[in-house]
Parts: sequence; C-alpha cells; structure tokens
Amino acid sequence: VQLQASGGGLVQAGGSLRLSCEASTSIGSLNVVGWYRQAPGKERELVARIFSSRITNYADAVKGRFTISRDISKNSVYLQMNSLKSEDTAVYYCNAVWFGVEGRMNSWGQGTLVTVSS
Repeated sequence: VQLQASGGGLVQAGGSLRLSCEASTSIGSLNVVGWYRQAPGKERELVARIFSSRITNYADAVKGRFTISRDISKNSVYLQMNSLKSEDTAVYYCNAVWFGVEGRMNSWGQGTLVTVSS
C-alpha cells in the first residue's frame, strides 16, 4: 500500500489546514489509518487515527482542534486542523496498518510539513 500525503504549508497561529492522505488501495480494506507528526528534535508521535469501524482516537494535545475523517470513494483520509498553535509545527505523516497473508503490515507516507507561525 502506498500513501501520498499532502496539504501542509505555512499558516499563522489560530489558522486552519487540511491534510490529505490518499491510499493506493481501498481505505475500507485498511484496519487503521493514522496521522503522526515529528517535530525537530522530538520523536514521532500519534496525532489521530481512524479505524475501519470508524472509531477515532486523538492525542490529548489536539483534542477539540483536529478532526480525522475518511472518504472511501476517494481512498483518502483527512486531518482537519483548526486553531493551530506554534507547537503543532512538525512534519506530518500518514500511516496505514492492515493484515495480510504475511500478518500485520504497515506503510508510511512521505510526510508533509506544517509550519505554524506565532
């Protein structure tokens, strides 16, 4: 499975961005698709994820500000980011997990940079 992330950019604090993650296969066949981020000098962390059941999880730091959603017809998962803060500055990656004949499989997108200016 290949993932193509897009939508990053430069935005002022308080602004919004929407990230997109397009998969090369049906989103419905993936067990979970998530957005992670990695800020300079920090470890990669989970931001939000959506399961095939449509259950969603969010990191405490983004609850109430970010929304993850999916459009199966477009094989895409989105991350709507509102009320952005400088601490949201990071490279954002999408990730997919599924189970195949070889067991648990995992794929990462290439990352998209989000810069929030204060």
